[in-house]
Parts: sequence; structure tokens; C-alpha cells
Amino acid sequence: MTVSFLVAGVQKGGTTSLHLWLDQHPGLSLAPMKELHFFDDDEAFAGDPPFAAYEAQFDPDKPPGTPRGESTPAYLWWPGALERIAAYNAAMKLIVLLRCPMQRAWSQYRMNRKRGEETLSFADAIGAEPARIAEGKEALRRFSYVSRGRYDAQLARARALFPPAQLLVLKSEDFRAAPQAGLETVCRFLGVDPIAFDAGEEWHVGPDLGALPGDAAALLRGAFRDEVAEVEAMLGWDCSDWLA
Repeated sequence: MTVSFLVAGVQKGGTTSLHLWLDQHPGLSLAPMKELHFFDDDEAFAGDPPFAAYEAQFDPDKPPGTPRGESTPAYLWWPGALERIAAYNAAMKLIVLLRCPMQRAWSQYRMNRKRGEETLSFADAIGAEPARIAEGKEALRRFSYVSRGRYDAQLARARALFPPAQLLVLKSEDFRAAPQAGLETVCRFLGVDPIAFDAGEEWHVGPDLGALPGDAAALLRGAFRDEVAEVEAMLGWDCSDWLA
């Protein structure tokens, strides 16, 4: 039962809602738990990866040929994960939701503050990121506010490993505004008939984050200006709202 599709990115981009909505489709088999973190588990891939245990997490009673997938939004970003995915299944289909990188970073920061994992101001955390993430993998996962938003390099790596027909990139803001239309696009991409999804509820949507602090916003605009232009050129999108 080879896994055939992944919601591979990005953190704080709406992947939880996408995963749970897709789980409504009778023609798909979704892992019962979101974020299996298999292909970004460096320790597992240091030896013989436990592919059988990974595949055993999917419903064995689904008919043969049923698309099987899971959602771990770190896969697009984590070093080496895309290469492992391509080696596991060269025909893997990847679904990516891209959110404004400034708002994505702000949302991640607020999550870390809520968890008690962040004590710095947002601007200070942005400035401290290069030194922090150099400390090790746990710090890399936790404090990667800017790193995770460098979408152009992540997409370029995915495009080098997978043909265009196996990559579906959606803008998070558009998907959230019209989830049924976005889900129908995902269904067609996965080769199943669209259904009428119950998309009235979103998950992991926190309170209104408000405006970015001015000092942090200035830093992020500078950090992401060229990155956003590259994404626009690569995908043919208008992302002017991302730097507003």
C-alpha cells in the first residue's frame, strides 16, 4: 500500500483543515493522525527506514488503488525530506498551500509564545534566527520563522525532483476564501471525483493576530521581497497582498 500523495506544506498554511476535509472523501485514504513526520525523521532514515510500519497506518480495507496520503507540512521545507520522498515513490503527488510568509511567520511566533517556547519579541526573534537555528535540529524546527517562508528555494527543489503534473500549489488565502472550489481542484489532481465537502468548520484557526508589529514587519518585508517576486514569477501569481 504505497502512499501516493502528501500535503507537504506549509506550516500555518491551512493544512489541518485541508487534511480533515479530504478525510471526508470516501475515495481517499487519509492517515488517521495528521503530521506523521516520517520523511523528516532523520534518525529513522539513518538506518533502514520503517516503510512497512509507515504504510500500516493506512486503512487496509480500502480498495486497491485508493489514493493514500498524509499531511506533514514540514516536508517541503525540511532538509532532505523531498529527496527521501522521491526515492520512496517517484510518482508521489505533492499538495502545497502557500500562505503570506509574513503572516505565516507571525502565526508561528504566536504559537510558540502560547506554548511558552518563545520569550523574545518578534523583531528580536527574527534577528536571532540565524544563530538560533544553527544550534541544532530542535532549534531549527522551533525558531524557523523566516526560513520556512523562503518558498522559492523549496519549490525549486520540489520541481527538480518531481514533474509538474505531480505538484499542486495553492494560495492559502484563496483556498480559505473558497474551500469547496479548492477541494475540487485537489480532487481532480488526485484523480477522484469531487464531492460536496462539509467545509463549514476550520481547524487550528486562532484569534485575529492583528497587525504585525511595525519593526518586525519592516524586517520581514526586507527578508521576503525578493523571495515573493521569485514565487510570482515561478507560479504566475499576484502576491502583492503578501507584502502589504
